[in-house]
Amino acid sequence: MSVSSYEEILKYYELRETIGTGGFAKVKLGRHLLTGEKVAIKIMDKLALGDDLPRVKTEIDAMKNLSHQHICRLYHVIETSKKIFMVLEYCPGGELFDYIISKDRLSEEEARVFFRQIVSAIAYVHSQGYAHRDLKPENLLIDEEHNLKLIDFGLCAKPKGGLDYHLNTCCGSPAYAAPELIQGKAYIGSEADIWSMGVLLYALLCGFLPFDDDNVMAVYRRIMRGKYTIPKWLSPSSTLLLNQMLQVDPKKRITVKHLLSHPWLMQGYSDAVQWQSKYPQGHLDEDCVTELSVFHNQSRKSMSELISEWNYDQLSATYLLLQSKKARGKRVRLRVPLLTEHASTTQSAGPESEKTTTYEDAPDSSEMPYAFGSMEFSDAASLFEESPLEEFILNNHRTNQHSSRDAQLDNTEFTVSTPVTRKVASKNHASKENVDTESALKNEMPFALPAPKTPFGKSQIEKQVQGTSIQGPAFKERQFTTVTPIKKPKNPANTNELTTAEVLPERRCHSVELDLNLAHVDSNQKKRKAKIFGSLERGLDKVITMLTPSKKKRSTRDGPRKLKAHYNVTTTQLRNPDQLLNEIISVLSKKQVEYVKKGYTLKCQTQSDFGKVTMKFELEVCQLSKPEVVGIRRQRLKGDAWVYKRLMDDILSSCQV
Repeated sequence: MSVSSYEEILKYYELRETIGTGGFAKVKLGRHLLTGEKVAIKIMDKLALGDDLPRVKTEIDAMKNLSHQHICRLYHVIETSKKIFMVLEYCPGGELFDYIISKDRLSEEEARVFFRQIVSAIAYVHSQGYAHRDLKPENLLIDEEHNLKLIDFGLCAKPKGGLDYHLNTCCGSPAYAAPELIQGKAYIGSEADIWSMGVLLYALLCGFLPFDDDNVMAVYRRIMRGKYTIPKWLSPSSTLLLNQMLQVDPKKRITVKHLLSHPWLMQGYSDAVQWQSKYPQGHLDEDCVTELSVFHNQSRKSMSELISEWNYDQLSATYLLLQSKKARGKRVRLRVPLLTEHASTTQSAGPESEKTTTYEDAPDSSEMPYAFGSMEFSDAASLFEESPLEEFILNNHRTNQHSSRDAQLDNTEFTVSTPVTRKVASKNHASKENVDTESALKNEMPFALPAPKTPFGKSQIEKQVQGTSIQGPAFKERQFTTVTPIKKPKNPANTNELTTAEVLPERRCHSVELDLNLAHVDSNQKKRKAKIFGSLERGLDKVITMLTPSKKKRSTRDGPRKLKAHYNVTTTQLRNPDQLLNEIISVLSKKQVEYVKKGYTLKCQTQSDFGKVTMKFELEVCQLSKPEVVGIRRQRLKGDAWVYKRLMDDILSSCQV
């Protein structure tokens, strides 16, 4: 991995820890710099992808064309010579599969809520001419509002002749594959999806698969016969629906159209399942367009045209993330970025080089360990350690960002709800002292003066600061924020280097007089110098502390992490985390599971007789604050989901949980 591999993604996103991994792909939690929104960034190595590269291209093409409330949203695609980055909607709830495990099985009422969402997504996918062909609980994620989002379109198909066109490729997961597909017959994609949905519904209601066996050929034989057990807790209406979906003859299977208003799906609901998209790409949100047009200083019309190109670049990502913020009741706003040291030495600092370093809500470490979905790829890389060079690059990038925060003032944010006129003094006006702007402002709307895109020289700044008086009746209408660039005296030799903008307090019905004499500027500079040198000393103290063995020893975590209650966490009767950790290690050794211990986290894997890694997962002993108990956090990273479930059942039962 080279530095340039991550250079492009770091222009727009702050990368956090890995939340999912596979042989040659990993998913990291990220944060979009301009909006502050959390995202999931799927990082793929093009060389390692090999024959699977076309599958990735298929997935990207499909997700660009699909926009639906129950489909995981694609925001941004970045491709370099070595990497492909897919920036996706972040779903902190993890996989539907893990939710089923935590509950053993779902009640009919809860299964109905989820299944209506699945039917909605698939009806939309089919309406767009696609067949998913890999429907399973591992490919459905739960978002923060407990709604499902469909993922992994790598095996989808869009027949040129329409969905009635027959397909021949045998793909997907064996346990969910339709009989006609595993028999090698030509099949219709939408019909195969209905069968998979039947298997999925059975898994929701029963907590296990209808067709399952350790031997794959035995699974195939059961599928082709279409025989499965009917547990005593299944209602007659549930049994009837499963029978209609799990018909061996595809022509006898129920269609999506009939599923929308099926009696079982209508129980407790007055309306049929709504499958139409709530986010059609043809309609643009006016508030989001306005914010972007003001931010980039372009007309609404030209901004709308640029967004409508849907290039899935930084502009597409910013628009879609603003739209997501609005849908969740957050304010539609972008963050005014800081001028970084790099940007301040260049002639211009456009959106490409903009970075922000403050956020409304810092990442909650308790939200992050849950997977972004199973990364089902062939084995090509070790789970146990990430590339040291990669970690150095990402950590160094974060360190640079955090160190800049100590020496800089708070970032400035502004909200735009109506079109705003931006007005910047010209060079001629800036060269005159005591410029009277009252008459010029009478006919203008209140405005926010942005941080300059090009660095100002010392004389320009001082003249602009000293010679600007803002007053007049126009400012009685609404509050405003004035941003004034101030020279940063960090390096006396570099007269063009700037700090972040200083923000004046918001005022109503008052004129703002800026009368800064040299003595006042000098005193401010002295204060800032003291602040900078103080932060440097504190930083040096931190380095010394880290490098001192005795201090370093004390700084390591003394106990397990405190996490919020989550269905990926199993509570135990034990109160001693060390005792629980030792019990888990003992069970893993008995079951011949390899593991690497890091604090209270165990990174585990199993291998076949031929040395191939068949399963990767994490177990972590954690502390739950409510109630005060010790728990085990589990996360599947690779391998068959139901084999993993059986292994987890064995491990947890052996640990007296």
